[in-house]
Amino acid sequence: MVSETHVHNVELTAESLQEDLARLRVQKQALERELAAVVAHLGSVQRALSALQALMLEPSGATSAPAPGAAAPETAAPPSAATEVAPKPTPRGRRPKRRQGAGDAAAAAAPADTDRQSGYGRLTEQILEYFATVGDADVRARDVAAALGRDTDSGTINAVRSTLDRLVASSRIRRAGRGLYRANRS
Repeated sequence: MVSETHVHNVELTAESLQEDLARLRVQKQALERELAAVVAHLGSVQRALSALQALMLEPSGATSAPAPGAAAPETAAPPSAATEVAPKPTPRGRRPKRRQGAGDAAAAAAPADTDRQSGYGRLTEQILEYFATVGDADVRARDVAAALGRDTDSGTINAVRSTLDRLVASSRIRRAGRGLYRANRS
């Protein structure tokens, strides 16, 4: 005869396994969504890379071939164009060297640096504003990302995690435990 304690232990184990099964199903669905996002991103990166490689192999100034079924443009080349030598295509993975004056290089770098800094600064500001609203609560990085609308994939969540770690390092917020963050008391 089976004792009541043994039956109770079996019931508890079955309940625990049911909970694990439900949790694992949810986790599986989340991972499938993340995988689908990664596959989509991989495809777009591969298409962009293929297009860039095709552009790198094209001689500068040359026009791309018309799409199949499209009429070819009917423009006559100037007489001097027939005697010009076309530049050699650059090897894959290398960009052609271009001479720039000091002013050109600084002007070209300034907008990119400003965009990069504003994107970084904006995320930092958003996180600090979020911590100002949650008060003295412990918060996970995933919750911060969700509150900021940056929980679409693991890459954006990891960007939030990295920013949180930088804020901890600069003592602007503090780590409350493993994976938990909390606003500094003012």
